[in-house]
Amino acid sequence: MIDLMNLSASEEEVGFETIPIGVTGADENDNIRITQKALNEVKKIKTQNAIPDDYGLRVGVKGGGCSGMSYTLGFDASHKDMDRVYETQGVKVFIDPKSLFYLMGVTLDYSDGLNGRGFTFNNPNVTKTCGCGSSFGV
Repeated sequence: MIDLMNLSASEEEVGFETIPIGVTGADENDNIRITQKALNEVKKIKTQNAIPDDYGLRVGVKGGGCSGMSYTLGFDASHKDMDRVYETQGVKVFIDPKSLFYLMGVTLDYSDGLNGRGFTFNNPNVTKTCGCGSSFGV
């Protein structure tokens, strides 16, 4: 997997794409959103690093960090058997079933402001974060 948390470029965009999570009992507020700015950044990174078109963006959550969990973001050559696979604007998105629960309602964005640049996760379900903002708890 190619780590996206440390790669960057920039461009101002507005809007987002919605990825329906397809979970019984979930409503549209539980869908995952990816901003146009984040999608454009993913496309730029793929182009700049010669990542093949058929690679997918893996969005996930793993245990670790001060608050218990942290986000993962990178490119994978293929999806795994149990992954949910989505495609938006030519970008494949892979999410494992365990991570899907923690990503419900998340908006993936890209920031390139004075306070830093990189991908950000806006998660309405987070109840605590660490001081550096790299981990969270629900």
